Amino acid sequence: MPQLDTSTWLTVILSMTLTLFIILQLKTLMHQFPANLQLTNSKQKKQKEPWEKKWTKIYLPLL
Repeated sequence: MPQLDTSTWLTVILSMTLTLFIILQLKTLMHQFPANLQLTNSKQKKQKEPWEKKWTKIYLPLL
């Protein structure tokens, strides 16, 4: 019965890890992040939505 050749496993695992790292770096470079990271007041930006003003009832379908 032939033996399993594990001599190339280290090379495969290292190259796969390096490739995944490079792909992750390239994906993060594609995103545009804001230059100034200031905290904004959420109460100031809160807008009134029409469904917040009235009560609505959700009916379940008949079983």
